[in-house]
Amino acid sequence: MKILAVGMNYALHNTELNGSTPLPTEPVIFSKQESSLLRDHKPFFVPDFAERFDYETEIVVKIAHVGKDISERFAHRYYNEVTVGIDFTARDLQEKLRKAGHPWDICKGFDGSAAVGEFVKLDELGGDVQNLEFHLEKNGETVQTGFTKDMVFSVDKIIAYCSKFFTLKTGDLIFTGTPVGVGPVKENDILEGYIGDKKVLRQKIK
Repeated sequence: MKILAVGMNYALHNTELNGSTPLPTEPVIFSKQESSLLRDHKPFFVPDFAERFDYETEIVVKIAHVGKDISERFAHRYYNEVTVGIDFTARDLQEKLRKAGHPWDICKGFDGSAAVGEFVKLDELGGDVQNLEFHLEKNGETVQTGFTKDMVFSVDKIIAYCSKFFTLKTGDLIFTGTPVGVGPVKENDILEGYIGDKKVLRQKIK
């Protein structure tokens, strides 16, 4: 199973982290290791190799069919389930790596860094992946809200782009990018992710 993720896919989040950096002209793709997958509401244990770990709330798409070199106009045939995920990021380590021009693997792909909630059939959510509202609550307070219509690159564009380089297989996951509002977690925080008013993720920080 592959876990692919998209960076800088919401304009305001790009400004939030990178100031005046221009928006990308193609999807910015990185990967997470299979051991990064955290499901079934298992807790996130804060590692000790960085000072700050941030939540990044995202819509996650599950690939339903094997595909390679998928045309954007046919990409919608390759998924039918989504959930909310959290791309946990070692923020201070990421900043250090970015300044050095080094890859992000260790700050994004470490064990337990890809939390996913319960998958929901897209048809139950209205059928349009580009018309989803999602949000994250931390300790009962809404801290991050996103609308998939605000993505720089649509889900279908992302799938078509990724399939140029990788054969997408049944069960692969794509984290589609986070909106503005990322922030740090600490021990005993409770994170709850929603699509609309449907809670699909609950994560305790330990």
